[in-house]
Amino acid sequence: MWLLRLLAVLTVISVAIGVVLFFLTRDQRYLQFAWRLFRYALIVALLVFGLLILERVAVIPL
Repeated sequence: MWLLRLLAVLTVISVAIGVVLFFLTRDQRYLQFAWRLFRYALIVALLVFGLLILERVAVIPL
């Protein structure tokens, strides 16, 4: 779980850096990078949360 938290913090920092670089340079590549990273991180987060919910809800007969 600590690895997921570390990746989340690094992702937030990377997106913020991309947005700041866009504002400093007005280069669209940085904003596109930040948006793409945010989308993929959101998809991965939703998949992880879905798996955690499935783990809690699923009744597996023994």
